[in-house]
Amino acid sequence: MDLFEYQARDLFEEHGVPVLQAKVADTPEDAKKGAEALGGGTVVVKSQVKIGGRGKAGGVKLAHNPDEAAQRAEEILGLDIKGHVTKRVMIAEGAEIADEYYFSILLDRANRTYLAMCSKEGGVDIEQLAEERPDDLARVPVNALTGIDEAKAREIAEAARFDAATTDKLVPVFQKLWDVFQGEDASLVEVNPLVQTAAGDIIALDGKVSIDENAEFRHETHAELRDIDAEDPLELKAKQLDLNYVKLDGEVGIIGNGAGLVMSTLDVVAYAGEDHGGVKPANFLDIGGGASAEVMANGLDVILGDDQVTSVFVNVFGGITACDAVADGIVRALEILGDSATKPLVVRLDGNNVDEGRRILDEANNPLVTQIDTMDGGADKAAELAASR
Repeated sequence: MDLFEYQARDLFEEHGVPVLQAKVADTPEDAKKGAEALGGGTVVVKSQVKIGGRGKAGGVKLAHNPDEAAQRAEEILGLDIKGHVTKRVMIAEGAEIADEYYFSILLDRANRTYLAMCSKEGGVDIEQLAEERPDDLARVPVNALTGIDEAKAREIAEAARFDAATTDKLVPVFQKLWDVFQGEDASLVEVNPLVQTAAGDIIALDGKVSIDENAEFRHETHAELRDIDAEDPLELKAKQLDLNYVKLDGEVGIIGNGAGLVMSTLDVVAYAGEDHGGVKPANFLDIGGGASAEVMANGLDVILGDDQVTSVFVNVFGGITACDAVADGIVRALEILGDSATKPLVVRLDGNNVDEGRRILDEANNPLVTQIDTMDGGADKAAELAASR
């Protein structure tokens, strides 16, 4: 889960990272009040969207007084930045900047460790810097067990070729940023720019934080950070129903048990769809090992709520949960959904107790259900039905 800048700023402050005071506003009037609360002087009005390039797009503007802050907020609210519409702005204190730096900690999947990156050149596109002048971006592996202690923080600063005086100032800030990364179960903590003011203070001027959603059970407050308005409504509904669902741009709804089987089903449906007008999978939905009537009903309810879906392919290999239990779940799910189930279902069952599962579906004789014995055949039939509607 990516955070807005103001949310990252608040986390930084909670962990002792030096930041500027700021207020959040949804209206120009609130922006004016925020600027007044910050002393009435110069402030920066910043669009709160989860995308880079805000400054170039006109989403970051200087205001010299509260009235001007309201004007700048009015200009920025509603601004579309690369498909992200600004619904909120942050009013931040101004700072007299002497130098701008870059610092980040991220999960290095390729090397199965953490990585700290640091540069004396901040406030720029870090990808461009890494490509054009890679020697100016220090990359220092971070051991997950020891993290960024004083020695590691000093190693990072020295690798980025900071002088001794600046290194001494940066070391405690790097340690606190590690506290954010570790303490919040983040996969990314980035500060760009991390500035040194004319007075010699180090301040995190802009922050980006991505939190590992798998660790939400350890952080009750993380649910409050979720941007409900920005989430796909079907994915949000699935999450509330505890379903492992991802919406895709296609016409064939997919239900399977096991992530590997579902991924394979997506490929097979995409391949079959080439022969039927180019129809594609509409989603990833793994119902896991238990295909109870409730789970199946919830899954079908989410998939059938997608206006793009014109057919559904249920592809299940019976293992711990036998095929007869799956079939019973499908029958009862269709009973639960009633008139809201209107799209054809292609069902392929195989594995444990498959004969009994197929018998249950045959006996139910639901007009929406077509049974196919093979995965390839099921995918082809689902694609055919999707293309014909």
